[in-house]
Amino acid sequence: MDREVFQEQYGLLGKSEAMRQVIDKIMQVAKTDITVTLQGESGVGKDVTARAIHAMSDRSRNNLVIVNCGAIPEGIIESELFGHEKGAFTGAETSREGYFEKADGGTIFLDEIGDTPKNVQVKLLRVLENGEFFRVGSSKIKTTDVRVIAATNQDLWQMVQDGDFREDLYYRLDTVQIKLPPLRDRQEDIIPIFKKFVEEYSARYDSVFKGFSDDARELLISYRWPGNIRELRNVAEQLVVLEKSQFIDTEKLQKYLKGRQHQGSADNLPMVSQDSQDRSSYEEEEPLDKKDRELVYRALVELRNDIADVKKMFANFLYSSFSAKNLKALPPSVKEEVDKTDVSDVNINLGEHATLGMQSMPEDEEIETTEESEMAEFLQNDQIPSIEEAEKFLIQQALQRFDGNRRKASETLGVSERTLYRKLDQYGLD
Repeated sequence: MDREVFQEQYGLLGKSEAMRQVIDKIMQVAKTDITVTLQGESGVGKDVTARAIHAMSDRSRNNLVIVNCGAIPEGIIESELFGHEKGAFTGAETSREGYFEKADGGTIFLDEIGDTPKNVQVKLLRVLENGEFFRVGSSKIKTTDVRVIAATNQDLWQMVQDGDFREDLYYRLDTVQIKLPPLRDRQEDIIPIFKKFVEEYSARYDSVFKGFSDDARELLISYRWPGNIRELRNVAEQLVVLEKSQFIDTEKLQKYLKGRQHQGSADNLPMVSQDSQDRSSYEEEEPLDKKDRELVYRALVELRNDIADVKKMFANFLYSSFSAKNLKALPPSVKEEVDKTDVSDVNINLGEHATLGMQSMPEDEEIETTEESEMAEFLQNDQIPSIEEAEKFLIQQALQRFDGNRRKASETLGVSERTLYRKLDQYGLD
């Protein structure tokens, strides 16, 4: 069968080189009974690929049984896979076939295979090796003739190294591994697939799609698509239904891309475009490959966001802890954060720490010079203390100010003496 005909028939979309390699491998193994493991992120089409392999195989006339191993509770997954006898456990009022029996003569697709418990992995290995298994509550051997396709979005070998997945089962499943590329690694497929989805939904909902601007087109290509094909399909459907007969520009498109991750998440960052004019010169100067550069870029942005959040949180903490006179002694970079803090935001949720530091210091008492320098060193060098460190710092300063008088220190901090004693014990300040 021609590759393009195969893709069209079974819904395997994309003409990129990465996708062509995947299709060629699928067509090579489909006619055999060899065990196949599909590896890829959520939404890349592992279930569609499994259906295509089964449909092209000699077992296509028999059942394809799909099992999401991650969705079955640990206590019943053995019964679901292998069946059980009447009375095997409370509630087992009749005997029941498991998925492996129902798939006899056909194919069983074990999605999220990495989520199977260790005790079940042993029994999966036996079925894969010789087709034998026991129903729960029975000592009679049963046999089944199934072709196994497994899928995972995890690194199974790393799970083996961590002791979470059996090594012998890993090698049994790893006969043929097909890695399905994420959508961001085959950008040339994004627009053709999007157009196909739009045509499909326009016909279904009797709608008209009037196209999109060049900027919207670039946004479609540069967006990271963490949900891959599934997310692209959802966006296409929403645009057809909610923006009926509208020309799609960047502003309209962004409404359906935002909010799919938390604002500020690195997954919302644009990718480095393959069509960038200075791409080749950049790669000649930079030893990192594209994937490495993206990882570094994401890490830097996440670090920047984390530091900004902690600065804001600590500024709130300082605002609620020191008087206006004392705040003047803070370093400029910290005072700027405090000045930007809205009083209504001061009562942030600090969990069990919210009881400390919420009462202002007496205005006639200045922060000691040593305290100022310590705080400046912390904040001007971006060595932001945690809430626990800040709390410990305030307790220490209050005790020093009152020569160890815990009653006065507790009054200044706005907590009971009992709470202060508990905190002293917690931080080893006795």
